[in-house]
Formats: sequence, C-alpha cells, structure tokens
Amino acid sequence: MSAASTQVDSPSAQIIDGKAIADRIRKEIATEVKALQEKYGKVPGLAVVLVGTKGDSATYVRMKRKACADLGIQSFSTDLPGDVSEEDLLKVVADYNANEEVHGILVQLPLPKHIDEQRILDAISLEKDVDGFHPANIGALAMRGRTPLFTSCTPKGCLELLKRSGVAISGKRAVVLGRSNIVGMPVAHLLQGEDATVTVVHSRTPDAQAICAEADILVAAIGRAEMVRGDWIKPGAAVIDVGTNPVPDASKKSGYRLVGDVAFSEAKERAGFITPVPGGVGPMTITMLLSNTVDGARRAFEKAAAAQ
Repeated sequence: MSAASTQVDSPSAQIIDGKAIADRIRKEIATEVKALQEKYGKVPGLAVVLVGTKGDSATYVRMKRKACADLGIQSFSTDLPGDVSEEDLLKVVADYNANEEVHGILVQLPLPKHIDEQRILDAISLEKDVDGFHPANIGALAMRGRTPLFTSCTPKGCLELLKRSGVAISGKRAVVLGRSNIVGMPVAHLLQGEDATVTVVHSRTPDAQAICAEADILVAAIGRAEMVRGDWIKPGAAVIDVGTNPVPDASKKSGYRLVGDVAFSEAKERAGFITPVPGGVGPMTITMLLSNTVDGARRAFEKAAAAQ
C-alpha cells in the first residue's frame, strides 16, 4: 500500500510508517552528502555533547553517532561527567563553534540541574543550531515572510510525515495538543505556515475533547499516556502522535512498554491516517537532525566558496 493512498471511509486508518519514510529520506541525505563531497571535497560534520551517563540520553547519542556513520557524515563527540561545571561545558560549545569541520552542534538534553540549560543553548552558534532551539530560529519561524536557518527536528519530522503520506494541510483545521517550546509551539507555527487554521490546546483549555474532535489534523504532544481516546478523533482525520510514555507491562523484560498520547487501538478505527508508537514520529527526529546538519554544511561550503 502506498503512503499516499487515502482511506478516509475505511474502518481502519492508514498507518503512517515513520521508519519507512525516515529510511527513504536517509537515502536522499546520503546522496546529498556524496554530492557535497564531490563538489567541495568536504563532508558535513555533527558534534554531539553528552553530560552525565543517563541511560536513555546515552542511547540516543549512540543512535545519532551510528546514523552519521551510515550516511557519511563526520561525527564529533564529547562526553562530560555529570558534575561538569557550566563554564567547562560552555568552553566545549565554544570550541565546536570555532571548528570549521563542525556544521551542527547538539547538546543532549536534559542537562543536570546545576547547569543553566538556556545559557548553554544560547551559546550555540546560530549557523550550527541544528536542534532549532536558538531564539532567533524560533523567532523567524513565528514571523510571516521569515525562514529560520533550522527548524526543530521533531516538528519538522511531523510535517514530513504528513506531506509524504499525501495528507492535505492547506485550508484544513489543525489542532496541536501541547504547547512546549520543543514540539507544540513550533509545530503549530509550521502548520500555520502551510496555511492550516491552527488551534493550540493545553492544560487550561476548556472542553479539549470537543476541539480535538473538529480537527482534520491532530498533533498530540502533551506527554500523557493514551489521553486522546477514540471519540476525540474526527472520522478520517490525520493523527500524529508525538508522545512516548512508559506504562507498566509485566510481560516485557524491561517491565514497561511505550505508548503514545493517543489510545491507538481506538483512534485507528476512526482516523484516516495515524502514526504508531513506537515507529511513527521517533525515527524522523534523528533523520531531521541529519537533514539539518547537511543544510548547515551546504550553507557553510557555499559561503566559503563565494569568499574565495
């Protein structure tokens, strides 16, 4: 079944396979990396900074390093102890800012409580802010007629899933459940930029269910396991589930399983399109990080060539 097929009247939704779409995009990225190397004799470089040894953060970092290797992107990494000083961390960021072989810098979040997270993120060069968290990038995203150098990876991935699945956005009613700086707010701006009419629903919104039930496109990024039930979904709607919530499961070796913010088994009977958890938005986040790194490298290579 093609990703672009529509089954709005079907009793079960078209599953948006994030892993398959991410794999296709990664092939496109690998082709572009090769083309940049042939043209400029250089490859994109991504630097990842990990503070402490928190298990899930270390796993994400390993995945990012492997993804770089698979696509021909040069990988730089610095692992720092959990008690590193803020000044020492800032020095690592400054060194990567000055390194011409590095085109993207990612500081793995969350950081230990003694470090001012915002100060660290603000220290990353705007031209290397592949996470898209710099206030100048967020500000450009929020303004009509402006284009940020980088768009946050998970929101960018959500839009790619919709577009590559053939979901129409222009003129549609979109509801974003959640208003975080990392997902909810930027994905709302991206949908608005594609000419959707966007409503943001949050913890203080009265009658959230009724608002969500009017959405042609629903992006759930609230961080509450299976909060969105089947009767929250407009028949035929496209549902993008950003949530990854652990719930107890004695049958699993880990003792838990991951579920989204959407009750998948109920929602898929009403939705036209839906992302699973896992295997939906997740694979797209690292892929968009790699895409952003290549974009940063291309701009740097073109700027250097023009200056010669």
